[in-house]
Amino acid sequence: MYFVYALKSIQHNYIYVGLTDNVERRVNQHNKGYERTTKPYLPFKLILIESFDTRLDARQREKELKTT
Repeated sequence: MYFVYALKSIQHNYIYVGLTDNVERRVNQHNKGYERTTKPYLPFKLILIESFDTRLDARQREKELKTT
């Protein structure tokens, strides 16, 4: 199972959309500053999780969210 998730920065006007097979691990990585793209916007709260059976379906939804 794959998940598309969205994180909102608590202190900045910034939303990050990503794809993973383990949401809890991924959110922790973002909040610990392991990700270069999101590190300047710490901390984050999870605002969206959508689940998909295939990585392809999840990737298509991630692209949708990032372009709209």
